[in-house]
Amino acid sequence: MESILYLTHRIPFPPNKGDKVRSFNLLRFLCKRYRVHLGTFVDDPADLAHVPDLERMCASFKAITLRPMLARLRSAVGLLTGEALTLPYYRNAGLAQWIERVLREHAISKAIVFSSAMAQYVLEHRELRLVVDFVDVDSAKWDEYSRSRRWPFSTIYGRESRRLLAFERAVAARAHASVFVTAAEASLFCRLAPECAATVHYAQNGVDTDYFAPDPNRTSPIPPHEDAIVFTGAMDYWPNIDAVTWFASEVMPRIVARRPGARFYVVGMQPAPAVMALARDPSITVTGLVPDTRPYLQHARVVVAPLRVARGIQNKVLEGMAMGRPVVVSAAAAEGIQAEYRIDFEVASDAEDFAKKILALMDDEPRSRRMGEVARARVIAAYSWSANLLPFASLLEGDLAGQAAAG
Repeated sequence: MESILYLTHRIPFPPNKGDKVRSFNLLRFLCKRYRVHLGTFVDDPADLAHVPDLERMCASFKAITLRPMLARLRSAVGLLTGEALTLPYYRNAGLAQWIERVLREHAISKAIVFSSAMAQYVLEHRELRLVVDFVDVDSAKWDEYSRSRRWPFSTIYGRESRRLLAFERAVAARAHASVFVTAAEASLFCRLAPECAATVHYAQNGVDTDYFAPDPNRTSPIPPHEDAIVFTGAMDYWPNIDAVTWFASEVMPRIVARRPGARFYVVGMQPAPAVMALARDPSITVTGLVPDTRPYLQHARVVVAPLRVARGIQNKVLEGMAMGRPVVVSAAAAEGIQAEYRIDFEVASDAEDFAKKILALMDDEPRSRRMGEVARARVIAAYSWSANLLPFASLLEGDLAGQAAAG
């Protein structure tokens, strides 16, 4: 098989975070078609245990340990150079040398880059057919952050949005194809970078519906007297922190007033101090890292995604739907998901609406069960990884018909 270079900003295994779910499934997709040479960063020491798994999958593999505190200091160089702070954060001489050697020794002519920051390693290699999986428009994310945070962060994030957009446009201008996770994200980037519109495409996420499936023999971690409301996600990620703290303070009191047995389960790794503090409330449980989120999802009365800042497709929503549970989401979390409101899931506009729709589902068990069944059927029909990642094969091979179908 032909060799290909694949660069990711975070080790794509285990697939336990939103970006890693996509990057891992893309790796698995590529390994069926190419000899993959993977270069990446490891920002969680626990992930080093999984290096052998990736070494077995890949033709060659290079992992650079990234220490977030040092990387943040290094990113300050961007203030002097005028570039986006994200770029020096992910800049490493050792990885650059490995990439140069692999390209030379294996005569590689194709590269796929996951997240725009990793494109800095290959922009000057004009001989490469370059496909960049931006996933989301990250510059727009920083713009959202700037409008939702106080000074000085609002100023720093606003600067990052502008500088990163300039880099994203340069990357898209060089790339043969720029891929986003939804049609909405692709359209947004076309508006921000109209000169690149001809090579912009999208490839949706998927769900492993054999793994995320209800199992009647799966033991519940939730006491039988509780009405569990479940949120899953990496709990050191600011949009998730913002979502659960808002839900805890604004929505849960309304629900508990009607249903004293209701309990909010915050399920996910590395909970920030603000998240840990929520556990002081007797109606809230913060689990931290769990070996498997499926028991919590399967035995939830309702799964929620009350994100106020969100981009692209939220895997947590798809996974809740795949597990056959009713899901209530914010408008931001619903964007990009191919589903029908009030049939496949509920969309809530504010705290009162969240409480109202969650309570209505709890009060009507037959409707709740039907919504879960329909939601799972929707995910099975629309979110197959093997089908949704097919545009990458066409784009890497320069298949114009495939490009037209993907974009």
